[in-house]
This record gives sequence, structure tokens and C-alpha cells, in this order.
Amino acid sequence: MRIINKKARFEYELTPERIEAGLSLHGIEAKSFRDKRVDLSQSHVRILNGEVYLINANIPATGIEKYEPTRMRKLLLHKNEILSLETKTKQKKLQIVPTAMYNKGRLIKLELTLGKPKRRFEKKESIKEKDIERDIEREKKWG
Repeated sequence: MRIINKKARFEYELTPERIEAGLSLHGIEAKSFRDKRVDLSQSHVRILNGEVYLINANIPATGIEKYEPTRMRKLLLHKNEILSLETKTKQKKLQIVPTAMYNKGRLIKLELTLGKPKRRFEKKESIKEKDIERDIEREKKWG
């Protein structure tokens, strides 16, 4: 099962480099993931005190009243991966973007990518390009 952050491709210019990180979840959150009730569209990743956290990912739980669905979740990475991410984000002014959440056997993994935020006019240009490509494909298909 794979949950994709579709908004990330629209909001950021993503690099091809992908990093796989483990995710520290409660049991009820893992169940919500298996029920495909996860929203990564507003989420982002931060490095705080040498540890990596997923912030603002919405994983709602059923049956629990006092539960915060957008809490900070710790990501499990090796120390050298954290250091390389930290240097790349500081030197190249990139942000760490969660692009997908998937399971690998029993484990739940998060795919991270480095990306540069697009400006408003760049977003409009990408929408125009997609519309043009869609029109060209439509013309090819229908003559």
C-alpha cells in the first residue's frame, strides 16, 4: 500500500534523490495507515536537535477522543543520513519534503525528497504546461 503526497510535486521542485526513513507511530496510527486515512499534503520535515521529525501530517484515529492527529512524529534515520540532510538543507537552501508513505512488510516507511519551493508564477507556468500537454494528447487521440 502506498499513500502519495500529490501536492509536493506542485509545491516544490523535487530532486531525484530519495531517502527512506522509518516512522515511529502509535498502534492506532498504524491502523489508520492501513485503512488509508493519512493526509501528507500539509506536512513537512524538520531537523531539531539532531533528530528528524514529521510535522503536521494528519493521521486521524477512530475511537479516541483525546488524540492529536497532527502531532510531531519522530523519523528513524542513521546519523550520517541526518548530517547529510542537514548540510544540504543549509547549503543549498532546500527543504525536506515527505513524498510518500508505504509499508515494507510490517514496517511503515516514509519517502523523503529534497525540494526547492516554487514561487507563485512558477506554479502558474506548470499548470499552463500541463494544460497544453493535455490538449495535445487529446488532439492526437481524437484526430
